[in-house]
Amino acid sequence: MKIGSYTLKNKLVLAPMAGITDRPFRNLCKQFGAGLAVSEMVASNPSLRKHKRTLLKANHSGEIGIRSVQILGTNPEQLADAALYNEQRGAQIIDINMGCPAKKVCSVAAGSALLRDEDLVKNILDSVVQAVSIPVSLKIRTGWDKHSRNAVKIAQIAEQSGIAALTVHGRTRACAFKGEAEYDTIKQVKQAVTIPVIANGDINSVEKARYVLSYTGADAIMIGRAAQGRPWFFQEIQHFLQTGEHAIQADLSMIKNTLQQHLEELYLFYGSLNGVRIARKHIGWYFDYLGSLPPAIKSKIYQTDSPEIQLSLVNSAFDLFDKPMPYTHANAAFRY
Repeated sequence: MKIGSYTLKNKLVLAPMAGITDRPFRNLCKQFGAGLAVSEMVASNPSLRKHKRTLLKANHSGEIGIRSVQILGTNPEQLADAALYNEQRGAQIIDINMGCPAKKVCSVAAGSALLRDEDLVKNILDSVVQAVSIPVSLKIRTGWDKHSRNAVKIAQIAEQSGIAALTVHGRTRACAFKGEAEYDTIKQVKQAVTIPVIANGDINSVEKARYVLSYTGADAIMIGRAAQGRPWFFQEIQHFLQTGEHAIQADLSMIKNTLQQHLEELYLFYGSLNGVRIARKHIGWYFDYLGSLPPAIKSKIYQTDSPEIQLSLVNSAFDLFDKPMPYTHANAAFRY
């Protein structure tokens, strides 16, 4: 799997997720086998460029592996300028967001709303590709709604514009994250273009990972919500793809060590107060994998603003679990 001149070590990609795929989480997923991890979306608006949160989103200092930054916007010139700016800051791949279904994004005609204007899509892609010397990838959905699936047309425009790789989420914008992802459109896209295609949507088990790769013919798969609280999922998928067998299930000690590492890196990256607050959602996801925490204990973990107390409470909470609870659709359904 290649994106421009960069060769991924495998077919597994961590999806860009707002508020989640910061540098600590990207590094963690790469350590567990993700061949590529894409940053949170960074606004192309130049007035936001120096904002602390924007700078953190695109912070690559100490990042392992290939550095990919996703940009968001509607103005071709601003997006081209943002791409060049991030290239100068160390990005090795620029990814353009035309897949986000969030109302606050689509209300300004960004993200997946752009799929309704194919001429603007071409203008944006041409402008960004011509502005930088590094590969540019694109993430889309299958269309605006079920009556206007135009992913194949967008893919052809992308290929003509020089896009180096294309990710397709198997839902329309109207679907948001409801219902089940469909892979027929991704298969059609793969058959219609020669650039690498990455399949995304509802890949929440190792069996599903193998099925999606096989059915769509995609060059790689992108994992999003299924990696929340479960960064070792990439390791499990890679083992299954290589051997056809399930990896040994993550034990309590490994999960505890992983969460400790994650929390410590969040504290360092964001600072004590913000690190503790951002850590709360990750803690919840890790313990949901194990079977969830009693409300009283969860409340204490979520209420503290102290890294030391939060980490101590988390460590103590592991004493409640004798062994990991198998990861099933039942205990993961809230993510899908």
